[in-house]
Amino acid sequence: MTDNIPLQPVRQKKRMDSKHRSGCCQCLRCCGRRDPRPRTVWLGHPEKRDQRYPRNVINNQKYNFFTFLPGVLFNQFKYFFNLYFLLLACSQFVVEMRLGALYTYWVPLGFVLAVTVIREAAEEIRCYMRDKEVNSQIYSKLTARGTVKVKSSNIQVGDLIIVEKNQRVPADMIFLRTSEKNGSCFLRTDQLDGETDWKLRLPVTCTQRLPTASDLLQIRSYVYAEEPNIDIHNFVGTFTREDSDPPVNESLSMENTLWASTVIASGTVVGVVLYTGRELRSVMNTSNPRSKIGLFDLEVNCLTKILFGALVVVSLVMVALQHFAGRWYLQIIRFLLLFSNIIPISLRVNLDMGKIVYSWVIRRDSKIPGTVVRSSTIPEQLGRISYLLTDKTGTLTQNEMVFKRLHLGTVAYGLDSMDEVQSHIFSIYTQQSQDPPAVKGLTLATKVRKTMSSRVHEAVKAIALCHNVTPVYESNGVTDQAEAERHYEDSCRVYQASSPDEVALVQWTESVGLTLVGRDQSSVQLRTPGGHILNFTILQIFPFTYESKRMGIIVRDESTGEITFYMKGADVVMAGIVQYNDWLEEECGNMAREGLRVLVVAKKSLTEEQYQDFEARYVQAKLSVHDRSLKVATVIESLEMEMELLCLTGVEDQLQTDVRPTLETLRNAGIKVWMLTGDKLETATCTAKNAHLVTRTQDIHTFRLVTNRGEAHLELNAFRRKHDCALVISGDSLEVCLKYYEYEFMELACQCPAVVCCRCAPTQKAQIVRLLQERTGKLTCAVGDGGNDVSMIQEADCGVGVEGKAVFSSVFYFASVPLYQGFLIIGYSTIYTMFPVFSLVLDKDVKSEVAMLYPELYKDLLKGRPLSYKTFLIWVLISIYQGSIIMYGALLLFESEFVHIVAISFTSLILTELLMVALTIQTWHWLMIVAELLSLSCYIASLVFLHEFIDVYFIATLSFLWKVTVITLVSCLPLYVLKYLRRRFSPPSYSKLTS
Repeated sequence: MTDNIPLQPVRQKKRMDSKHRSGCCQCLRCCGRRDPRPRTVWLGHPEKRDQRYPRNVINNQKYNFFTFLPGVLFNQFKYFFNLYFLLLACSQFVVEMRLGALYTYWVPLGFVLAVTVIREAAEEIRCYMRDKEVNSQIYSKLTARGTVKVKSSNIQVGDLIIVEKNQRVPADMIFLRTSEKNGSCFLRTDQLDGETDWKLRLPVTCTQRLPTASDLLQIRSYVYAEEPNIDIHNFVGTFTREDSDPPVNESLSMENTLWASTVIASGTVVGVVLYTGRELRSVMNTSNPRSKIGLFDLEVNCLTKILFGALVVVSLVMVALQHFAGRWYLQIIRFLLLFSNIIPISLRVNLDMGKIVYSWVIRRDSKIPGTVVRSSTIPEQLGRISYLLTDKTGTLTQNEMVFKRLHLGTVAYGLDSMDEVQSHIFSIYTQQSQDPPAVKGLTLATKVRKTMSSRVHEAVKAIALCHNVTPVYESNGVTDQAEAERHYEDSCRVYQASSPDEVALVQWTESVGLTLVGRDQSSVQLRTPGGHILNFTILQIFPFTYESKRMGIIVRDESTGEITFYMKGADVVMAGIVQYNDWLEEECGNMAREGLRVLVVAKKSLTEEQYQDFEARYVQAKLSVHDRSLKVATVIESLEMEMELLCLTGVEDQLQTDVRPTLETLRNAGIKVWMLTGDKLETATCTAKNAHLVTRTQDIHTFRLVTNRGEAHLELNAFRRKHDCALVISGDSLEVCLKYYEYEFMELACQCPAVVCCRCAPTQKAQIVRLLQERTGKLTCAVGDGGNDVSMIQEADCGVGVEGKAVFSSVFYFASVPLYQGFLIIGYSTIYTMFPVFSLVLDKDVKSEVAMLYPELYKDLLKGRPLSYKTFLIWVLISIYQGSIIMYGALLLFESEFVHIVAISFTSLILTELLMVALTIQTWHWLMIVAELLSLSCYIASLVFLHEFIDVYFIATLSFLWKVTVITLVSCLPLYVLKYLRRRFSPPSYSKLTS
C-alpha cells in the first residue's frame, strides 16, 4: 500500500479537495503566475534566460514551518467531531457556563491534539528528510572554470550537468553527450512511469561529435523547447548551433530527453537543463499532497452530529420542565455542557491509536513482506472496498513475454515445431555459402516463386532487424567486457530494450539461428548459424508510440546494397498498410483468443532514389516547430503503402503467481474487479478468462464498436437485455457511451460481475474510477504498475461504540449541576477506559487463515453493520438502560449514604465499562486481559489522590462492595444473557467456522 493511493471519501460533496490537477497551466494560473510558454535555453549560460524559472527543489510536504500548526488544526477542526470539543473547552472561559476546572476539558482535548500533531509532525519530518536527501545530492557541472560540484537544488535552467551511471537525473534535460562507444545510453524509468524496461536515448548528433565535453562551452548554441507540460512520452524542440557555417539545426524528440527521476543505466552522460522544480514532468504528473479522511471517520462524524442533536433536544426538555424560568437560555447551554460526555473524547484517541496499530500490523505482515504504509490515518478503508480496478500488464501479468507462435499464412509454427524453423534458417545460409559470390544476390533477389525456407528466412530476418534492442556485453568473471564485446561472447551478452515483447522476439531469433550480436546508433550486426556476421546500416528508425501502435526501421544490407523498410505493429493499423490478403484478420483473432499478443510484420524494398526523396521530406518535417508530429507522420505514411505481409508473431504475457486464486477470493468476498488495459480486445478478453477474472460459466457481452449516439443507444439496449454477464468494451466505445449515456452505461456496468475495458487511455482509467465513486457511493481501490496508471491510482479511494453518561440531572430536580468533576472526567475519558477499548484492535472474529479460506465473510464488512444507524441506536438504548440502573440503583441501595453518590456511581460506571468491553470481545488476547487489569489498577491506585471526590474509607466497607456489585451485575448481566441467546438462536455467519 502506498501514499500514492489517496483514500478519500466517496461522496461527491466531500471530495472537494480531491480533484486532481489537470495540468501545470491551471496550477500556475491559480497561484497568480504567468502561463508557461516555450523557452530558448543557451548551453552553459543560465544567465541568458528570457523568463524566470522555478528553483530545482523537490517538495512533497503538505505544510511548511509556518503553515504546519494552522494547517493541522484546520484539518482537525473542519470536522464537527473535533470542533465540538473545541467549542466545549472554549465555553469554559465564560464564567456563567463554567461547570468545573478548565483542565477538565482542555487536558483531554490537548491530549488528542498532541497525538495528532505528533503523528503529522513525524510524517512531515520523514517527508522532509526524503526531500532533503534528494535535493542535497551532488552533481558535476561544466563551467568556464572547469568541472564544479553542485547540489541538485542549486541546478538552474541552462546548466550543463554530468550524470554518472546509476545516478538519478536531477532535472529535465536534453541529452548532449555520452561516454558509450555506440553513441547512446539506456535509462531506467521505473520511478517515472513504473515500467521496468530500459529506455534507449540518443544524444544530439552535433554535440556528440565534439572532441571533448568542455567544447560544449566553446560553441554558440541553444535549445528551443516547448512549454512545460505533463506528457512524459512526447517532446518537441530544436537544437541550433549558430557559430558553424552553415548554422546547424537538429530536431529534438522524445529520444533526446533525460527526464528527472530516471536513472542512467549505462555510461556517463552530459545534458543541458530545460525544466526545473515544479515544471518537471515527474512533478507535474503528481497531485498536491493533501490530508485524507476515511469513510469510517466520516461516519463517526455523522453520528456525532446526531448525538449532538439529541443533546439539544434533551437540554430543551430539561429547561421546559423548569418552565423556562430565569435565564433559561444559559441553562440550555449549561445542560449541553453537562451532557457533553455522552460524546466521549476518548473515542477520538482510540480511533487514532487503533489506526496506528493497524498500519503497524500491515507493515509487519509476513505474508506481504516489504509493504510500506505511507499513511497511517486510513488503513481501515481496506475493509470496505467494493470495487478493485486493476491494470493488466505487470499487475495481473508478469510483463515477461514468451514467444509462442510464428504464422506465415499457410503454415504456423508453435513451440513444438521451432526446430523446423531452425532447419529452414540453417538450410538458407548453407545454400548461400555454397553459391558462387557473384550470383548470390541474384539468385535470392530474382526468385519468382519463393520456397518455404526463404519465406521463413525473410520473416526471421525481419524480426531480427525490426526492433529497438541493444545487446550489451558484461564481464562474467572469466572474460572481461572489452574482449566479450569484441568476440560477441554469448555467455556475456544480455539484451536491453524498452519492451519485453522486443526482447522475447530477439531471443527467439537467436534460438532459431539468427543472433543479434551488435548494435549502435547507425548499424546492426547479425550472426548466422555458420558464424558469419551480417552487417546492416540503420538509415532511419521510427519508434513505437501509443498513437501509431507500430514501429519501423529502414536498413541497408552492406553486402548487397539493398534498402529495405521493415515494419511491425498491431493488426488494427497494419491491416490497412499491407497488401490485400484473406487470412490476416481471421488468424489475428484466433491467436488473440489464445491469449497471445499479436504483431504483424511486413517489409517494403526501396530504391536509392525512393529513399533519397523520402529522407529529404522527412528531415524537413522534423525541423518543423508547429504541428511537427502531424507532418512527420504524414511523411512516414507515404512509405506505409502496399507493404509485403511476412508473418504474424504471437507472444504470451505470463500471469503473476497466484493471480487466479486471488481474483477468485476477491470475487467470493463480494469485491467486483474491473480490468482496465491498453491491450486489444481479444487479448484482454483471453487474459480475463485465463486469470479467472471471468469464470468459465459466465457469459461475456462484447460491446461492439460504436461511433455515434444512435449506435450507442442500440447497443446499450442490447446490453440491457443480458443478465449476469461480464462486459468487455473498448476505449473508443466507452468514450461515446460516456459522452451521451453516462448514467445509463454506469448503471448497467455496475451490475456486471466483472468489466474489462480494453484500448483504455490513462485519462479514461481515472474517469472510470471517478464515475464509480459518484454513481455508487462505494469505496474503490486501484492497482497498477506503470505511469499510465498514476492518474487512476490517484483518483481512487483506498468499525466503535458510543457510550452514554448518567441521568443525574433529571433526578435532582433537573438542575444543571455536574455529578463528576475535575480529574474524574479526565480519568474516565483517558486512563480509566482507553486501554480496554483500545485493546479491541486485537480482536478477531475469525483467524486470518479462515478469512482467506472463506472470503465470503468480507461481504459483512461491506454492509458496514458495526457502525450502522441500527447498531448506533442499540448502543444508545443500552447506554440509557445502564445509566438509569447505575443512577437509580445507587439511590435505592444507598439511600442512607447518599452523600457518597459520586463514589457509588463512578465505581459502578468503571466496572460496567470494563465488563462491556469484555462483552464485545470475540477472541481473547493476553493483552486484552492486561488492559482490563491495568485500567482497574489505575482507578484503584488513583483513589489515593482523589480524596477530594471519593471517601476511600467508605469504599473499603463490605456494604459498599456488595451493593456496587449488585448494581454492576444488573446493568451488565441482562446484556450477557441476550448475547448468549442471540448466539444460540441467531448465530453470526462466521460462528460455525470458529466452532
